[in-house]
Amino acid sequence: MKIHNTYELKKAVDNAVDSVKITDVHTHLFTTDFGDLLLWGVDELVTYHYLIAETMRCIDMPYKAYWNLSKKEQADLIWNTLFIERIPYSEACRGVLTVLAKLGLDVGSRDLNAYREYFRNMTVEQYIDKVFEISGVKTIVMTNDPFQDDERAVWLGNYKGDERFKAALRIDPLLNDWHNHYKRLQEWGYSVEEALTEETLKEIRRFLTDWIDKMNALYMAASLPPNFTVPEDSVRSKLVEECIVPVSREKNVPFAMMIGVKKLTNPELRVAGDSVGKGSIETVEYLCAKYPQNKFMVTMLARENQHELSVAARKFRNLLIFGCWWFLNNPSLVEEMTKMRFELLGSSVIPQHSDARVLDQLIYKWSHSRKIIADVLFDKYSDVLATGWTIEDDEIKKDVENIFGGYFWNFLERKF
Repeated sequence: MKIHNTYELKKAVDNAVDSVKITDVHTHLFTTDFGDLLLWGVDELVTYHYLIAETMRCIDMPYKAYWNLSKKEQADLIWNTLFIERIPYSEACRGVLTVLAKLGLDVGSRDLNAYREYFRNMTVEQYIDKVFEISGVKTIVMTNDPFQDDERAVWLGNYKGDERFKAALRIDPLLNDWHNHYKRLQEWGYSVEEALTEETLKEIRRFLTDWIDKMNALYMAASLPPNFTVPEDSVRSKLVEECIVPVSREKNVPFAMMIGVKKLTNPELRVAGDSVGKGSIETVEYLCAKYPQNKFMVTMLARENQHELSVAARKFRNLLIFGCWWFLNNPSLVEEMTKMRFELLGSSVIPQHSDARVLDQLIYKWSHSRKIIADVLFDKYSDVLATGWTIEDDEIKKDVENIFGGYFWNFLERKF
């Protein structure tokens, strides 16, 4: 059906975006096989590290005293500080309210104990189904780190899996802390040493291949610091070019670089203490140019990197940029970045991923993102319509399916 005016256009865009089934290309969620590693429920939602950092700005409490509290006590403190004593309009606070509202709970009651009671009457299996239904997510990609003992044990044990959950091989310890992790590979039967000899490099490649196969991983991924540079005379640079790149090409799995994390800027905040720094586009351009048969996925944490990254993606078809990551996942920045990316790249981009660490966050992150992306699409389609070009309803649906997952699966050369 042809779209004749902006009223029909708005209706078509909203319908397409509201009904599309999403592939969430990067999360920190797990299947039930992993037990307590899958975080869910209102106390986990309220004690998310964004809210920890916000709370500690508002109260005069030693960090150590906070960490000595039980999970329930931490949630009570955060709830009282951010939701009772203040109007909860930060994006992280608003996200909690969106989850509660979408679950049909009485947000106006402000009753944390009543919300807890709701979750006590729910099994994790039931809740996974509910969250996927409410969020409209069809498939998520986990973050899977074989250097984490409790996670590794599941992969080596009785992992059953869930077709909605796909794996990504996380390799941060390998790239960012080789000197403290090479002995783990030795323990696992790989003939490596600290020096990057030819035999060691060969064994690292074998390790990567083994775990890609074990997980059926869609890609390899690492969070990287702002000063991440390739090429340079460093262990990390050599591992990227001598191990990650050849295995990525051989297995046809992208290397996903998440660049710009400054770890533990405030160590006393623990997981909430990381910060952001501007990264190097030159490294991305170098890898894409030198290895045109490889695929690279990139998201960068600094706002200052976003224009350069979008321009780089125009030059290299082996580069897929994805998501508004971490501190960029705020409505004003999501809108700005999505507009710029669509204007430079059209639909050949994945505008958002949830980065969810708590299952419940799928609900609010995709609810908020759908609206922003729909508004940006309406704006861009309106510009096209104003020229006299005609747009079909089916064309909009196809476009929406691509940016919410289809283009990701095409990039991977896998079935959506």
